Amino acid sequence: MLTQSGAVPADLIELGRITGAYGVHGWVKIEPYAAQSAVLLGVRQWWLGREADVAGGGAAQAPRPVRVLRSRPQGSSIVAHLEGVDDRTVAEALKSQRVWVPRSTFPAPDDDEYYWVDLIGCAVWGVDEAGGPVMLGSVVQVADNGAHAVLEVQRLSEAGAPAVDAKGRPVTMLVPFVEAHVGSVDLAERRIDTDWPADF
Repeated sequence: MLTQSGAVPADLIELGRITGAYGVHGWVKIEPYAAQSAVLLGVRQWWLGREADVAGGGAAQAPRPVRVLRSRPQGSSIVAHLEGVDDRTVAEALKSQRVWVPRSTFPAPDDDEYYWVDLIGCAVWGVDEAGGPVMLGSVVQVADNGAHAVLEVQRLSEAGAPAVDAKGRPVTMLVPFVEAHVGSVDLAERRIDTDWPADF
């Protein structure tokens, strides 16, 4: 079922996990993370493994590539037929496997659309009390609140280091990732300009 291992791409992005078998002919059901289902449907090779595989490294534990013969949406999930997986028993054995795809193979996004993974680490600029630009911090996570995407921004101290509260916990703020507040996104410069107030 799994193709020859070869070198593990350095840019693997975890996009979902297999939750079990689907039907009796070897299809698997995948729970995609966030808004990444389009990527899983758009590529013909995934990398499968357990979470510790990527973290631990080493050829023996490295994620292995698998060819995707067919895939389609099924409600909020994805179902797929993987090469060499032709019965329910083999499909069930893949339960809890993580699904990775190299970032370099992602389909090109439409204009004014961004993959969330590309926003992580970008500097977010907002406005101070006088309306001038001020750096708010950097994106540590992107989430969906049901209506739109939200950037979780790690705040910076006056010295420029990540800010923490009295208990040593990171100080973050949420910035809506919507056209009404985001003026520009420059992935090459790793910068997002917004009108979000620094003291919000």
